[in-house]
Order: sequence, then structure tokens, then C-alpha cells
Amino acid sequence: MSGGVGPTACDISLPKEEVDYKEQEDQPLKNPNKPTTAQHKVSFLSFNQLNSLAVVIVLSASGLVSPEDFAFVFFSLLYMYFISKVAFPSLHSSEDPQVFNPQNKLIQFYVLIGATIGLFTPIAYILEGVFEGDKEGIKAAAPHVFLLANQVFMEGVASSQRFSAPIRAFVPAFYNARRIFTIVDWLRSEVYKIDDEHTGSAWRINVGRALAIANMAFWSFNLFGFLLPVYLPKVLKMYYSKSNQKDR
Repeated sequence: MSGGVGPTACDISLPKEEVDYKEQEDQPLKNPNKPTTAQHKVSFLSFNQLNSLAVVIVLSASGLVSPEDFAFVFFSLLYMYFISKVAFPSLHSSEDPQVFNPQNKLIQFYVLIGATIGLFTPIAYILEGVFEGDKEGIKAAAPHVFLLANQVFMEGVASSQRFSAPIRAFVPAFYNARRIFTIVDWLRSEVYKIDDEHTGSAWRINVGRALAIANMAFWSFNLFGFLLPVYLPKVLKMYYSKSNQKDR
């Protein structure tokens, strides 16, 4: 979940396990038609996906997630498979070049900032709100955390070789756009909070407002300043370039 520049070319995600590219580079060149070791590996849920799935289950069981958000997640899954068949089929290429180097220090820092602002801190905010009885704050922040956790999980699904690079770019753009609306609702809820038994302490109100503003600023930039004008055009250019080479 790095704005489309992480190891799976996705939006900001939890710190992911590093891929050993050297293993593929060291494959014997005597038989180029022989599948590499990486192509024989069976994909299971990663540690990050399991963590995200746990967050999704907990929030779903808490009753804090609206039917509209559940419907969005279900629709995103169906639509991802649909456009992968009719618009952006996998090219089945043995190479899947990264748009940006995931080992870049600046990109790694960007990933860390996004994960901290978007996931780790809001989860801590929700947990602390349980003890303080801030029902309004929990209810307002939960949709964003639910959708972001689903996004991390879906990015893992899209990273499968059965999906092309545009599909992997579609997930963060699609979810980021939807989460902007949930963050707007969160920010509105925090701004219009009234001190009573359901809003927690005064310091918590200030923290909630600051956190909502930080998420609005970061994810708005991520969508309108990076994903749409920079990342998606690069992904589509690379995809169609490889597609044209394959058709020759």
C-alpha cells in the first residue's frame, strides 16, 4: 500500500516480506522454457493479509461497518475479476517489472508514513476509544480502517500472476477513492463533536480531529497527486508496450 510503488505495485500496505529477486536471476539459462522456482510456488495468505483479515473480521463482528461498505468490498472483488477478463487480461509474462524500485529509501519511508497514518494509529485510536467510551469516535473511524484493511488484503489477491499490472493498480485507486468519502464523514463527525458521555475526553477529541485531517491530507495527495497523474499512466504505458510486443 505504497501509493502504487510497493513490492506488489499497490497502494499503502503493511510492511511486506521482501522478495528474493536473486533467486530468479540465478536460474539456469540452459533451458529457458523451464519454469522458474517462483512459478512453482503456491501462493498462500501472507502474514500481512492475515493481519488485515483479522482486522476486517473484528470490525465486521462489532457492528460498526455499514451494509454499503460490505457491498463495496463485494463489488470490488467481482469488478476486479470482470475487468481482468474483458479489459486487462494477464500477459503471462515471466517478467513483471516494477514501476518504481521498492528498495528506494524514499518510497519505503512513504509506505511507513501511510501505514502509520492510515492503519496503525487509527487502530490504536479505536482501541483507546473502547476504554474511554468514545462511541462516536469509534463509529466514525471504523469505516476507513475497515476499507483500508480490505484494500491490503485485496492487494495481496491482485498480486497473483493471474492478474495483470493494471489490475494491481486498480485496487489502490478504487479503494483510495472510496475511502476519501469515509474520511470526510470521519472528519465531519470529529469537528462537530459535543462533549458528553459518548465522545471521550477533550484531548481525545483533539487527537481524533488531527488524525482525521492527517488522513484526509495524505490520502487526497495519494490519489490526486500520485496514483491518478503519475502511477496509473506509467502502469498502462508499460502494459500496452508489453502487449504490443507480444502481438508482434
